[in-house]
Amino acid sequence: MLDREGFRPNVGIILLNQRNEVFWGKRIRTHSWQFPQGGIKHGETPEQAMYRELHEEVGLTPEHVRIIARTRDWLRYEVPEHFIRRDARGHYRGQKQIWFLLQMMGRDCDMNLRATDHPEFDAWRWNEYWVPLDAVIEFKRGVYEMALTELARYLPRINHHNRYLRAGMRPAHRERHSGPMPLESTVAAPPEGDAKE
Repeated sequence: MLDREGFRPNVGIILLNQRNEVFWGKRIRTHSWQFPQGGIKHGETPEQAMYRELHEEVGLTPEHVRIIARTRDWLRYEVPEHFIRRDARGHYRGQKQIWFLLQMMGRDCDMNLRATDHPEFDAWRWNEYWVPLDAVIEFKRGVYEMALTELARYLPRINHHNRYLRAGMRPAHRERHSGPMPLESTVAAPPEGDAKE
């Protein structure tokens, strides 16, 4: 289902844990990491598509998450022609996406990458919200940056129970010896323009 400009309606999901870290999934049989995403089927609302994709790709149901926010408008990216299936070239240009910011209310053990017979991911991990986007395929990085930036204002406050702050003392600044876990570089991406994405 393409619009008149050749963009397929799609949803993207930024899933947070209680520490405001985001879920990254490793695309099956590649070194490419991404957020859950998928196409909107005919007759579905973006929210219905989001819940369906969340279950298909991560195994979570509506009871496991709460919606914090969504992007106001469609965010678009074009797909380079060499990534488009040959039979879709000329009509398909890319994706237009509504992005959802979700907070995980369940536990890590509720995740199930094998919830369907066609898994998208074969590994996952939590990473800091602003982790570098080097592992995202290059033509999607702009959309990721736009979605993360627009939705960052809705990040939940984390309650840090710090006895030093309550006592009127500021804790000494501690050096971090390890930054965010770097995502692996992207080596390959499957063809775009198929029914799934």
